[in-house]
Amino acid sequence: MRKFLSIKDKFAEQPQWDANCWVNVECPDQDDFEFLQETLRIPEEFLEDIADIDERPRTESEGDWKLIILRIPMRNTHEGLPFSTVPIGVIAGKDVLVTVCYFQTEMLSDFVHHVRRKNIEITTKSDFILRIIYSSAYWFQKYLKSVYNQVNDAEKELEKSIRNEDLLQLMKLQKSLVFFNTSLRGNEMMIGRLKKGTQGSNSFNPDLVEDVVIELKQAYNTVNIYSDILTGTMDAFASIISNNVNAIMKRMTSISITLMIPTLIASFYGMNVSIDYGSGPYAFFGIILISALLSAVSVIWFRKIKWF
Repeated sequence: MRKFLSIKDKFAEQPQWDANCWVNVECPDQDDFEFLQETLRIPEEFLEDIADIDERPRTESEGDWKLIILRIPMRNTHEGLPFSTVPIGVIAGKDVLVTVCYFQTEMLSDFVHHVRRKNIEITTKSDFILRIIYSSAYWFQKYLKSVYNQVNDAEKELEKSIRNEDLLQLMKLQKSLVFFNTSLRGNEMMIGRLKKGTQGSNSFNPDLVEDVVIELKQAYNTVNIYSDILTGTMDAFASIISNNVNAIMKRMTSISITLMIPTLIASFYGMNVSIDYGSGPYAFFGIILISALLSAVSVIWFRKIKWF
């Protein structure tokens, strides 16, 4: 699916492509590929690189074409992970500006609405690229807040009862934070390469570059903080589970020893040998009384050492 958006007119949609408009392609089909390759003459290698789900943030040039690959966050509907990251390619040519993403994300539609709502002026392709990166950092922050809320909910459930489902949810959130961490670090390094590649020129607005770098660093630091909190939480609950297992084993051991005492006494008197007082009129009640007293002593002892 592709849309043609006028950069000069606050991303107003237009029916067809013209020079220097933004072509936004999401979840491309065969017709989109034919348009990109045959009409816009975009190198096929660029589209293949963007299609790689594991592609890292980087820049590449081929003739008059420039490719910038970012990783942006998205809500994940596969593999059971709540959030993940996917590559998006920004392709700039002489009079062409295209973004290609093989997944449907919330970020791009919000980016368009934000530019319209805030009446933001985007005059150059460099400004457009920086705004896209800035928007990705904002959505990283937004999803991180959702991750933090889910961690708090899982903690509350675990305080009531430790279930495997809640622990697995924390593990999935930890994986999402790992994806966020590596993607943000890659985006930040890519910004550094862009700055070095344009050093001495005025192609990038230095104030906007600084804002983007600050936003990326803030998101990166937030990821690290939440990751440390989540790691500490999982370690704490792992210790709680271990302590609970130890307490249960102590209790079961003490119960087994307590029950073993009357069993042992009954075994002695059940032997086919002569035992003093074994044939007395009150032998049975005496055996029961002795067994109960010894069992009571063992219970008192175990309670004293806090095994019960």
